[in-house]
Amino acid sequence: MSSKPLCLRPHHGMCLCYFAGQGYSEAFTRHMAEIQAALTPGTPVELVIGADAICAACPNNLEGHCSTGEKSGRYDRETLSLCGLRAGQILPYGDFVRLVETQILEPGLRGSVCGDCQWSRLCGEN
Repeated sequence: MSSKPLCLRPHHGMCLCYFAGQGYSEAFTRHMAEIQAALTPGTPVELVIGADAICAACPNNLEGHCSTGEKSGRYDRETLSLCGLRAGQILPYGDFVRLVETQILEPGLRGSVCGDCQWSRLCGEN
């Protein structure tokens, strides 16, 4: 992993798995689609609790802080815990997504991590 890692909030691993072209705004949706398309299994990601590459186009991003308050941080910490990872860890995107899928999505734990998210219904449908 020689390239600079992409900063990624841990809970965004789930968002990327379920992303289906809808989002907060047209600009956000376009940005999310671009990031999703650019990520390959070998892309290095650094897991961060705080604004990441996806947050850059989010209308909830207020100068690097999420307007949803502690909710997104709770999603991140729960994702890290269930996947056995830690903030600041760098790993290939493919390995990260595999952990999210096997430790959260396949066992049906998504709702317990982020069931109060405004997008939860869409994720449940996908």
